[in-house]
Amino acid sequence: MAEPFDNYLDLIEAARELGIHPQSLRRLIKQKKVPAIMFAGKYLIPRDQFEMFKATYDPRPGRKPVRRLL
Repeated sequence: MAEPFDNYLDLIEAARELGIHPQSLRRLIKQKKVPAIMFAGKYLIPRDQFEMFKATYDPRPGRKPVRRLL
């Protein structure tokens, strides 16, 4: 039987998958860049939305190069 939270990652699991510090992920959540809900004092990130975010996330610090159209 599936557990109710199988479709969610907690902050630590998600940060580990991204290869970043949990505090960095918390900042991304507060900036509304990563969707998350607060449950019992913990952030829970919907697994399907996390996978979409992870596909485009670049963990390198600093500004990202902007692609210019000619």
